[in-house]
Amino acid sequence: MFREVLPKQGQLSVEDVTTMVLCKPKLLPLKSLTLEKLEKMQQAAQDTIRQQEMAEKEDRQITH
Repeated sequence: MFREVLPKQGQLSVEDVTTMVLCKPKLLPLKSLTLEKLEKMQQAAQDTIRQQEMAEKEDRQITH
């Protein structure tokens, strides 16, 4: 067990100054993972539609 000891004469000074501490910045993604997944699904659906449209055009050209 420690006992607190204060000086009987002289000055008592406390050097407990709070200062700002800089830490590494945290980089946050601009898009959430959910949003990225939704965009990928939408892009895949659009690609599928384009492929179907291209196949239909080719079928029409062959039949005419």
